[in-house]
Amino acid sequence: MWQPDEPGVLRLPSGRLVRGRGLRRPPAAVDPQYGLYLLGKPLPDPGWSHAWLRWPDFRLPADPAAAAVAFAEALRRAGDERVEVACNGGRGRTGTALACIAVLDGVPAAEAVAYVRRHYHPHAVETPWQKRYVERFGSRS
Repeated sequence: MWQPDEPGVLRLPSGRLVRGRGLRRPPAAVDPQYGLYLLGKPLPDPGWSHAWLRWPDFRLPADPAAAAVAFAEALRRAGDERVEVACNGGRGRTGTALACIAVLDGVPAAEAVAYVRRHYHPHAVETPWQKRYVERFGSRS
């Protein structure tokens, strides 16, 4: 499991820990066991179990249904694995995904962006449409 005080680690209401990260930054000393990568194109094999969602920068996931499945899988795995969610910068797409995962873990959708900004990064979820996506995600999940 992640250490709760490690940079980028978000503690969910259930106590599960998920690390958010920007891929532009060097990886931490400890590798994840599972990664969910939110990019416009697939990344090279990182060396651990992972999933890729086509998600262009500053936009929304290309396939919202696949995104919902991926978020649920990340939450499930976070119960006993080191799970990482990452995009290039680690704020917009990563923050949006973390907020959706928080919704799945019990945070009300209307409060999920504020929760992630408070507990992960103050600039997480960068665009108005990403914020609306999280707010509406609660009605889809």
